[in-house]
Amino acid sequence: MLKIYGVYRSRATRNIWLADELGLKYEHVPVIQVYRLPDPNAAGAPVHTQSPSFLAVNPAGQIPAVVDETGTHTESLAINLYLAKKHGGPLAPANLVEDDQMTRWSMWAATSVETDAITILYNRIGKPPAERDEKLALAAIEALKPKFAVLEKHLGANGGFVVGRRFTVADINLAEVFRYAQPAADLFDAAPHVKAWIAACQARPAFAAMMAKRNAEPA
Repeated sequence: MLKIYGVYRSRATRNIWLADELGLKYEHVPVIQVYRLPDPNAAGAPVHTQSPSFLAVNPAGQIPAVVDETGTHTESLAINLYLAKKHGGPLAPANLVEDDQMTRWSMWAATSVETDAITILYNRIGKPPAERDEKLALAAIEALKPKFAVLEKHLGANGGFVVGRRFTVADINLAEVFRYAQPAADLFDAAPHVKAWIAACQARPAFAAMMAKRNAEPA
């Protein structure tokens, strides 16, 4: 059976969302980030990213990791592309061109958007108030404005979807990256296609189920 390693408060949510969209049966194995534990070596400490049992799965000590009959797969966006192509259906690329587009847009989100989006998240809501730096958040917002403009134009020309004029794994990958920037509502207000697209993605039952479990997990 497919196994997904990682807590909900991690990038494992991307793989859980996709697996639920695909209707896959899987075992969720909670593995917490070691930096979140005051004493990872304490008796009774949960399995974490430096636990020997997890390092046997992913020697890099990073979550998520996914294991199926073909072996171990890492890097959340790449895992999603793999699972979609393996199991097929409308979420997968229909041809080589769509495969290229899904990979390209996923890499663009990871390399051009995610760092600034996380900076917004941490400095708006993700850290205790005393540790937040609004100047960093504002700088990240400015850096993301042209990136939002790129996606805005693309969605407007492609029926409100990233690839193939339909909901695919590419929408999941990008929506999970752009979600980090949602504490900057002005970015989305200035990009109505992006705002409508992420709202539609997050209205899907599989996303709602994943987020409910994420919100129920201890911070």
